[in-house]
Amino acid sequence: MTKQIKEYLEHLRLFLDGEHTREEYAQELARLHVRIGFFSHERLVHLLVMLGFAIFFLMALFMALTVGGAGLYILTVLFLALLIPYIKHYYFLENSVQKMYLIYNKLEQLSGGAE
Repeated sequence: MTKQIKEYLEHLRLFLDGEHTREEYAQELARLHVRIGFFSHERLVHLLVMLGFAIFFLMALFMALTVGGAGLYILTVLFLALLIPYIKHYYFLENSVQKMYLIYNKLEQLSGGAE
């Protein structure tokens, strides 16, 4: 997903660097509108998964600190090891969709109005 989003943002950058008719801007605006929907859905799914891992991590940490035991400490570290990449990926998704919103606004202006 990261590669796909980076490639699409690069496509949008190249598209905006060129000269196009209002109709071409409107067509790209419609495509971007659909893509934002897909990426926003992906963002929501990753938010829920990330929150799930955060809750599991906190529960394991609480149990490890109150009950103790090597197994609980290992479980806590494993949840943390999974949580960190999820946070990083969600951060990327969030920022990328925010960039797409800004590009959407610019395309809306260039196409001559709202969709």
